[in-house]
Amino acid sequence: MLFDGLSPATIITRIITLLIAFTFHEFSHAWTADRLGDDTPRLNGRLTLNPIAHLDIIGTLLLLLRGFGWARPVPVNPYALARRSPAALMWVSLAGPMSNLLMAVVAAIPLRLGLVPVPFGGSSYLPTAYDFLWEFMIINLVLMLFNLIPIAPLDGEKIAEYFFPPPLSRLLETIRPYGPIILIAVVFVPPQFGFDVIGWIMGPALTNILRLLVGG
Repeated sequence: MLFDGLSPATIITRIITLLIAFTFHEFSHAWTADRLGDDTPRLNGRLTLNPIAHLDIIGTLLLLLRGFGWARPVPVNPYALARRSPAALMWVSLAGPMSNLLMAVVAAIPLRLGLVPVPFGGSSYLPTAYDFLWEFMIINLVLMLFNLIPIAPLDGEKIAEYFFPPPLSRLLETIRPYGPIILIAVVFVPPQFGFDVIGWIMGPALTNILRLLVGG
């Protein structure tokens, strides 16, 4: 579970962070699609920073209970986007992960510059500024990297489809209907046997980005 054994301060931090991260992630998809000529997100009430418009009940509950969840995908019209540019759908897909990267960078700036003190002790019920910014940065980086995995329905699948050569793009299209099953299997099954496939995939990239953002 995402919150097993954690202090109330950390739980508060993660809930607030996830609300902000999911909201900006989905809003970025909607805003980019709208700017590229697709009014589908606007017509569906997704061009907003209201978290209620973006949260999925089941996805949110699973995230709180199992550490794996999702927000409501932003509906887009690929044909309307294609009329603007062959790359439009790729840019819409990329906008979400890039919003998480931007939020992580914003949180990293005061940490890198030493503008917030490193806590010694402190309350277990209220997060310190340092702890909040650190958790905010880490969670947004994890969400970015996870969403860049090229398996449907993650954003990385549409991004990869644009850049991959035709044979690989056709492969992505073939396995797309099974993407959610593959993803759930990769997330939940290997840990039962002591393997963390997602951590193995994202770990090196996360370490290098953290080194770049905050040093060390």
